[in-house]
Amino acid sequence: MATRKSKARSDALTTLESGDLKQFRKTNEAIGLRVVEGNLSLLSRKVFNVMMYHAQEMKEPGLNAPINTPAAKKYFWIPLSDLARDAAYDSKDVQYLKRQLEDMQNIKLLMENERQWTSERLVSSVTLVNPEGFNKHSGQVWFGFAFPPEVHEQVMAPSTYTRLSIVYQSSLKSGSALALYEICRRYATNPSKLTFIQSYEHWYGVITGNPISAEAPPVYKYFKRDTIKPAIAEINALTDINIELVEHKNGRRVEKLQFRVEQNKQPQLEFPAPPVIDVELIGRIMKFGFSQTDASDLAAQYQDDVIRAAISRVEIRAESTSMSPLGTPAGYFRWTLQDIARNPSSLLLSAPKTISKKNPAGPSVMEKFLAARAQDALAVYKELDEKEHKQIFDAFKAQNLNKSIKLDKGIESAMVRSLFSTWYAKELWGEPTAQALAQFIEQFQPAA
Repeated sequence: MATRKSKARSDALTTLESGDLKQFRKTNEAIGLRVVEGNLSLLSRKVFNVMMYHAQEMKEPGLNAPINTPAAKKYFWIPLSDLARDAAYDSKDVQYLKRQLEDMQNIKLLMENERQWTSERLVSSVTLVNPEGFNKHSGQVWFGFAFPPEVHEQVMAPSTYTRLSIVYQSSLKSGSALALYEICRRYATNPSKLTFIQSYEHWYGVITGNPISAEAPPVYKYFKRDTIKPAIAEINALTDINIELVEHKNGRRVEKLQFRVEQNKQPQLEFPAPPVIDVELIGRIMKFGFSQTDASDLAAQYQDDVIRAAISRVEIRAESTSMSPLGTPAGYFRWTLQDIARNPSSLLLSAPKTISKKNPAGPSVMEKFLAARAQDALAVYKELDEKEHKQIFDAFKAQNLNKSIKLDKGIESAMVRSLFSTWYAKELWGEPTAQALAQFIEQFQPAA
């Protein structure tokens, strides 16, 4: 997890009384919502929880209505500034917030029990009102919202529920962490300390907020690496519970998952959260092929300077006319983030193993440069998904059909791996330049 999150925690910790935690009751049916249409982003999850909290505090709609109309009496009303504060939305971009509120109306849920099956929207209506004029800079902007019937009943009179806190939800910076936190928090007081067991495909749906009936989830190892592990790290560092992944295997294949949950005994804490959304930064990440949810989660995991450096590197590579087109900017961006986070001073390469001065017959500088570049290219390749692996390796095979080497085993073969990584490095970065070689010598060659 990025150090800025830990620093924010250590810089301004303030012990709270339990009454300051802004707790609300969330029905267990609404935890791990079964989304069949639309997508639950980080901000929409937080806004929905804030709406629940304030609705339960007010107990009935119509209070604080800023305008005197029959319809206004059917809304719950809070100042827009309260919504922004409680959802940790520090951006001034009201248009982005409005789009998020509209998207919440497009989220379709299925709710089912022994007696009833219901298909319903998450939110039925949202409105912003400024009694002095909506486009004026003066006056108070109010946020009004209403739930559809079944959701309203579950919000206002939940039969079985889990107590959650606005404080802890505000500290989390990724939608997957918030979703997993809510699920696991439900089991913190359970005697078994274990969540339910379900297929990893099911967990992918409830953690990411993507419709379970949509396209197949990624290969498990990528889901674990890109979603589960970062979410666990966030939860354990920033909330009142610690969780641990439990894998259930059939042979060597992981088929089902659950989580072990322990409640922290430390005092309940609140700390100021950094901005939840940097709209400009999220937009630049999305241009590489990421969804808004994935882009937001990546922005949560890395410091801003690392993200901006990675974006610049990928943009420069994608715009290069002297190299082949960059076919997988998303995978290249993920690798670049990890490369910069591991070695902030590195602009292109990872450090190769140092050659002993006592062995003057070692590899030349150019050979070490090419070997290091090939290692980096292989690391980029490993960040891609199976579909991208196949596309790239097929291109490699097409250009190496006449080579007297068997390609059937792919990069499992050391000889193929060496040939492939050198080829892919050239595909990514083109022919070695004098500038790149000079930079390599300056960074990684031992001083004379």
